[in-house]
Amino acid sequence: MNKYILDKDHNPVACNDTDEWGSWFQDASHRIVAQHTKGKARVSTIFLGLDHNYELFKGSMKNYQPILFETMIFGGEHDEYQERYATWDEAVAGHAKALEMI
Repeated sequence: MNKYILDKDHNPVACNDTDEWGSWFQDASHRIVAQHTKGKARVSTIFLGLDHNYELFKGSMKNYQPILFETMIFGGEHDEYQERYATWDEAVAGHAKALEMI
């Protein structure tokens, strides 16, 4: 599974050094895209750091983009809702969509 970190502009950068990746990952503050609580529901959008695009395992590389961000809703009517994205900007938009849902 490919590992990534974020540069200062929130762009994913491949990281083949497991020690460097692990050190970068220990500080969760730069991996949080957004977090909000409304009533009994919490929306969390984060940078995953690992590619979750399973097309890679199917051998389909046409227009391939790593999936590195995730929005989840915890609690409330939409508990366990989940969406994943390739870019920080898509993740920000997805977070806003999830907030509208709750």
